[in-house]
Amino acid sequence: MKTRLTRICRHPIKAHGREDLASVLLSAGACLPGDRRWAVAHTAAKLAPGWNPCSNFHRGAKAPKLMAITAELNGNRVTLRHPDRPELCFSPDDPADLSRFLAWVAPLSPSDRAQPSHIVSADRGMTDSAFPSVSILSETSLNALATVMGRPISADRFRGNIWLTGDEPFAEFGWIGRDIQIGDAILTVKERITRCRATMANTATGVVDADTLGALRTAYGHQDFGVYAVVKNGGMIAVNDVGTLL
Repeated sequence: MKTRLTRICRHPIKAHGREDLASVLLSAGACLPGDRRWAVAHTAAKLAPGWNPCSNFHRGAKAPKLMAITAELNGNRVTLRHPDRPELCFSPDDPADLSRFLAWVAPLSPSDRAQPSHIVSADRGMTDSAFPSVSILSETSLNALATVMGRPISADRFRGNIWLTGDEPFAEFGWIGRDIQIGDAILTVKERITRCRATMANTATGVVDADTLGALRTAYGHQDFGVYAVVKNGGMIAVNDVGTLL
């Protein structure tokens, strides 16, 4: 099986914006560099040191308007853009910038939900998996889902890191336990990704407008889309690289 890498994407602040990359150097046992480097804890969070599960964070499943944010990471500074908000450039590590960020994101936060409170980081990306992961998704599977739904579905709804094309729809579920080489890197596919309500929001507007979860359950009997992998051997990957199942 050979596929082609069509997109690399990172999310510097978990659930608060996406950014496309032309290439990136993966390291063994690590998340995609800069991905989920920070996360926004809410007022009801119960945090432990280091990595924490997604229930502690402000996220698109509860605040769909967040899904329309785009981001740009430069060093320790992040620029956020949203169709309903002015551009914001700030440092998530700088406590002096926290009030500016909270004021910026407040209009995107439902008033009946726990409100964003502070920004945290760990010694790894704050992905939804308990292990440092890189998500691999299939454009072929996305096209199949769009056909089922009878409408275009943006890849941004699924907040993936690596997008491949060229295999059968949902073939990636059969890769679990196997290695895949992409560019110079080798990743081991670990498990399927079960999806949440964030995927129901339009990534141009932040408005919930598509029952992605219902379509997955009706057509395929589950709510899974994409797989989590761990980097076994680090190396450079770039858009248009070939992916080969080993």
